[in-house]
Amino acid sequence: MAAVSTYLNFDRNTEEAFNFYREVFQTEFQGNISRMGDVPEQEGQPPLAEEDKNLVMHVMLPILGGHQLMGTDACESMGFKLVKGNNVHINLEPDTKVETRRLFDALKEGGQVTTELQEMFWGDYYGSCIDKFGVQWMFNCREK
Repeated sequence: MAAVSTYLNFDRNTEEAFNFYREVFQTEFQGNISRMGDVPEQEGQPPLAEEDKNLVMHVMLPILGGHQLMGTDACESMGFKLVKGNNVHINLEPDTKVETRRLFDALKEGGQVTTELQEMFWGDYYGSCIDKFGVQWMFNCREK
């Protein structure tokens, strides 16, 4: 079955971010959190630094409507160079305004509101925010 998910890279705080999202969406991780130390050593690659072994290699969390958030710690010791940007938004379409407000209020905590929740000209209850981890969220609720 086809699916869509969003993959997020963090700078050494993936576990903290995903524990926050788990509380917000009131759901549980799919499987265990895989750690960088679980990766077998690769021929020709330097050994993993001790301080990187407990970092998150992969985590998966269902949020709304079958959508999965996935994430990893993009550590430079493994060749990643994390660049935060404004090129990714996660769009949520909850069923009710009450659920929209709950999610918006939880995700904006410690972050920044970019558009306050409001009725929009296209007919949706819409708002947007950037959470405390720099992830951008949009909310569209069509409840009448």
